[in-house]
Amino acid sequence: MSSRKKSTSRVRIDRFAGGRGANRDDVVAVEEPLEIRLELAAGDGVRERSVSVTMRTPGADFELAAGFLFTEGILADRSDIADLRYCQHVTPQEYNIVTVRLSDPDAFDPALLTRNFYTTSSCGVCGKASLEAVEVRGCEPLPAGELRVPRDVIQQIPDALREAQPVFERTGGLHAAALFDSSGEITTLREDVGRHNAVDKVIGHELLGGRVPIVDRLLAVSGRTSFEIMQKALAAGISMVVAVGAPSSLAVDLATQFNMTLVGFAKAEGFNLYAGAGRIEDLGPTGGRGARE
Repeated sequence: MSSRKKSTSRVRIDRFAGGRGANRDDVVAVEEPLEIRLELAAGDGVRERSVSVTMRTPGADFELAAGFLFTEGILADRSDIADLRYCQHVTPQEYNIVTVRLSDPDAFDPALLTRNFYTTSSCGVCGKASLEAVEVRGCEPLPAGELRVPRDVIQQIPDALREAQPVFERTGGLHAAALFDSSGEITTLREDVGRHNAVDKVIGHELLGGRVPIVDRLLAVSGRTSFEIMQKALAAGISMVVAVGAPSSLAVDLATQFNMTLVGFAKAEGFNLYAGAGRIEDLGPTGGRGARE
């Protein structure tokens, strides 16, 4: 049996600075494919069907698989999963393939694997169609709920997120996603070369622990916020997303339509609020882009 994959790798580089060069070791983030498979009913037996291949940083692979299948609408609950395992006897890819066995393979609709309920920016489909697809899936606007976060806590999140990224600190090459409570404490954090993978790992961790929907914490991401990240948060019941970078226009549209709070360009000095002012405390008289109460 091969050893499990590592999240970092040492490489030999030439470093140039101050007009001089030197040969030295460096640490880089590992990027490898992960194939996610479903074990489905087939006649009198079962068969495996490939669902997706994503480029990811090894680590928390079961969480990534579970989170991806949940946010894509293929899984509805933790109880849908009977088993998660790495495929065996497929050297050298043993730890690059995860199979999810469903609790009731006969009840699964294979058509779910051929229907996308949202589209990527490369598909040429308009934003309105993407938002309608989220509605068709059954997602509804989120209630105001119990989450209220002070303004100063939001301004502390970027530094807290950065300080809690162990692999980024070594490589400078990973995105992070984390759940914070209303006091600014991190409850779950995952890193990955892909922003969406990091979010799926966080949501998968909560799903496997039976803590979805996530109504009492916010999601923080280290980069920009895309429509895809917002729809994953919506699927998990997360009502607030705080990003270090910018949102896309469709991310803002989704937040507005589904009553989510969206913050961008967060840093210690301040932040931009794009939707959902009602969940942030101490905004002052200028606070106002509206959450429906």
